[in-house]
Amino acid sequence: MRLPMILSTLSVLPVLALLASLAMAQDYPAPAPPADTSQYGQHFQRTMTLIETSTPEHRNTVRILFYGQSITGANWHPMVADYLRQTYPNVDFVIENRALGGFSSQRLVRTMWYDLMPFYPDLLVFHVYGSHSDYEEIIRQVRRHTTAEIIMQTDHLGAKDSLELTVKSGDNAWTQPGSWGDKMNLWFLPEYAQRYGCSLQPQRTEWAQYLKDNNLQPQALLKDGVHPNEHGKWLMATLLNRYMVYRPDAPTDEWENLVKTYVVGQDVQWDGDTLTLEFEGNRVVALAGTGEPGAAEVLIDGKSPAEFPECYSFTRPSGTPGVGWPTIKRITWQTPPIIETWTAECTDFNEDRTAFRFTVTGSVTGPDGSGTVGPDAETFVSDSGRIVIEPADWVFAYDLQVGGKKPLESWKTTWKVEPLFVETYRPAPVTDPTREHLTVLAQGLPNGRHTLTLKATDGQKPAIGAIRVYCPPLRD
Repeated sequence: MRLPMILSTLSVLPVLALLASLAMAQDYPAPAPPADTSQYGQHFQRTMTLIETSTPEHRNTVRILFYGQSITGANWHPMVADYLRQTYPNVDFVIENRALGGFSSQRLVRTMWYDLMPFYPDLLVFHVYGSHSDYEEIIRQVRRHTTAEIIMQTDHLGAKDSLELTVKSGDNAWTQPGSWGDKMNLWFLPEYAQRYGCSLQPQRTEWAQYLKDNNLQPQALLKDGVHPNEHGKWLMATLLNRYMVYRPDAPTDEWENLVKTYVVGQDVQWDGDTLTLEFEGNRVVALAGTGEPGAAEVLIDGKSPAEFPECYSFTRPSGTPGVGWPTIKRITWQTPPIIETWTAECTDFNEDRTAFRFTVTGSVTGPDGSGTVGPDAETFVSDSGRIVIEPADWVFAYDLQVGGKKPLESWKTTWKVEPLFVETYRPAPVTDPTREHLTVLAQGLPNGRHTLTLKATDGQKPAIGAIRVYCPPLRD
């Protein structure tokens, strides 16, 4: 399917906006129409349907997260955000980039728990280098814990890559000649995309074609051996923009049951001062309606959502002294957490920062134990059990290798425990009825069957228009 055929599946407005964005980049030749668009828009049509069906009378909220390392963090995503907002002015986009430069899949597989899962995107745009097994684990866990659709981006071309890309042959990556990039882009990424129902953006082949069409070498789009320059950033954004195609005739079976909205008064009813909804999933959200203010106690399976330890999240710890990376890649717990701020004070560093001492203190828990990092260090479990840190999750040594700062005597890092729930639902006043006013009632629940109960307090029911539930597609 060539570009003229794309026009039959797209509204005129997005196409005009894309052409306008190309025209604004007067210094860069526009990419030729893609030779094959059969994969365009595949496996993220829930997101595209939300975008395309949003109207001035009902503005849909769409959450998009960019995640990866320095390629994703190269500041090209604002061009995508600008394109989307200009093309679809009736959508309330929530767009963030939480990429961590220098963090390969081996590291992002740890940090995703406080970067990606709590954000709970509708669409994840993802690219990372590194271990294929950790890459797969990231994709698997996103599909387990969120309803996010995923665009997996293949690699662009680095300075040493040939314009004549290796062609896939055989089914076993390990028996094939070629670079690690060939193995990832030709074997592993397509396999993961098929296995987990993700979209695989052919950035690598389209990047190579652009270079050929314009008689350029890979270095022309790079500022060093791999990172895109301004021309490269523009091309990266442009290729993604045109890839985001709405396909209204595509089957809906892979996404229609991921997220369901129950309209209060139509799909679910108040029974006196109580509203009950049985649902399947791990996230439930209330959409405020118009009416008198009120409040309701929130119960999940007869309990406060505060009693579900999965409904809490640690925030990204504050940065390292050199690069500013999160000091700890992942923090877990043995004893359910409480809402508070934590501080780790680190001292007695050796020269290469592979050994040091630390103490942890919670703003509510108080002093909660000390530990060491070094050759024989064991997993640290705080006295209360509310903090668990693996020795390999400290980033000081890696920070020194890359940041190259002077010797470190001491360092403090902080993080928070934040709730992914409310115990009492109090809808904010609806000042604009065309917009969705969302409140997360509970997020992170075990993915399964639950019962939501709202009990009005003081006899005054809250103005609630609908309840939206999210059911991730992958189960254990």
